[in-house]
Amino acid sequence: MVTAIVHIKADVDKIPEVAQAIAEIEGVSEVYSITGEFDLLAMVRVGRYDEVAEVVPGRVNKVPGVRHTETHIAFRTYSRHDLEAAFSIGLADSD
Repeated sequence: MVTAIVHIKADVDKIPEVAQAIAEIEGVSEVYSITGEFDLLAMVRVGRYDEVAEVVPGRVNKVPGVRHTETHIAFRTYSRHDLEAAFSIGLADSD
């Protein structure tokens, strides 16, 4: 499982619509409205690294109202929850 954290700048008057459109993209598990330099944060969870490119520049960046994105790949999870098991449900092995 590959997790990407995507910071998104959006047209201010379109933030709710942009967030909803991004939340409906396959591979996007969550979208948060945030404060600071960026307007939204999207969690992208996919099976392979090349799928991040399909989701972020291929779909997220094309949502009307998205002005800029920055993508960060998470390499390790620190949590009390078994997130790997939770996010792998329904994903077929690529081997």
